[in-house]
Amino acid sequence: MSRENLARVLDDMGLGVFTVDEDWNIRFFNREAERITGYSRDEVLGKKCHEVFYTQNCHERCQLRQAIQTGRKSGKTRLDIRDKSGRRLAVEVSAAPLTDAAGAVVGGVETFLDVSGTNAVRPAAGRSHGLDEFVGADDAILRLFETLTLAAGTTAPILLLGETGTGKDLLARAAHSLSHRRDGPFVKINCAALPENLLESELFGYKKGAFTDARADKPGILQTAEGGTVFFDEIGELPLSLQAKLLQVMEEKRFHPLGATSPRTVDVRLVAATNRSLKTLAAEGKFRDDLYFRLRVLELEIPPLRKRRSDIPLLIEHFLKHIGEMYHKRIAGADPAVIKILYRHDFPGNVRELLHVVEHAVILAKDDMLHTGDLPPYLAQSAPRKAVADDPGPLARSERDCLVEELAAHGWNMAQTAKTLGVNRSTLWRKMKKYGL
Repeated sequence: MSRENLARVLDDMGLGVFTVDEDWNIRFFNREAERITGYSRDEVLGKKCHEVFYTQNCHERCQLRQAIQTGRKSGKTRLDIRDKSGRRLAVEVSAAPLTDAAGAVVGGVETFLDVSGTNAVRPAAGRSHGLDEFVGADDAILRLFETLTLAAGTTAPILLLGETGTGKDLLARAAHSLSHRRDGPFVKINCAALPENLLESELFGYKKGAFTDARADKPGILQTAEGGTVFFDEIGELPLSLQAKLLQVMEEKRFHPLGATSPRTVDVRLVAATNRSLKTLAAEGKFRDDLYFRLRVLELEIPPLRKRRSDIPLLIEHFLKHIGEMYHKRIAGADPAVIKILYRHDFPGNVRELLHVVEHAVILAKDDMLHTGDLPPYLAQSAPRKAVADDPGPLARSERDCLVEELAAHGWNMAQTAKTLGVNRSTLWRKMKKYGL
């Protein structure tokens, strides 16, 4: 088969394929490799493979290096790579040596399959990893996705912990959509939004004549959610008098509507969320110990945005798509200065606050990019100051934070980031490896 025909065959494969010579320079890069990584063929040909993929395996456990050195094909291995925009992708790789007519090894070939779409942790083209509408690629978030995916397949209750605005509602919906109850109803009740008497009737329903205005039977949320999921938002605000009834639902699968003389059975999955410490509330006598321990069978904590700053560019991209459509604007991205400002903000309102910031900026945007002047005043006023002669340099501030901030601001382009930081690319590479970036 001619080289041209072979290239066409490889381009039609559903696997990413690239080859390197003995000096690790990329000599071939097929169409699927372009799709997975976001790099065009012209961008990578002639570059060292570790400059394109820069995984933790590149200098330690490289399958391609092993294949070239041993002359034998390597087995399949899963690892993470980063695409052109810096998003982390899970791939399954295998490698084999390339030989000349005399049988001498002259390079290697590696194939890789995008497996990040398994277990519902999926990257869509041009966006971040996500679980339904919950977006993130931080290591803690990916572990959360994996745990929630496993938990969703069970009938055990799930307790979601996290500050206000971290996305507990979205994960509750994701747990429902991943479960075998996905075709059933998903019903949310906010335990802090209603007074105790209304909360009880909303939750358990009532029989005709149960009280003065009860002129007909009314099913409660538990009954309407039969076969589905009930999401108890702000469960820490549930009155003590109702906690015992909820515990009965969890343990006996039955409850008494108001005014009923016999219990009603129910089949629902419970997901609860709180931004308060149920352990502390229980110690203070404000939350039942038995209900707390029953709820925390599967306890998942969502990190605040200030502890997952590397997700800020991904979230911005996600929000720009939806908000841009809402306001009939096409915004391509954000200026690096905008990213830096947002990286240095602690976001007490978490992801919800970032959403509102992006919406504000989109409304004010005059072109297809977000600029510092488009940000709310409380953020625009905190624009990064220009470097001065006695500035110790960005790396002296907080090395890992600075690396993530600068890499994100420059779209994870190592050459541009290294230039901004005033270091060479090999130094930047070592720093990234040191901090697991």
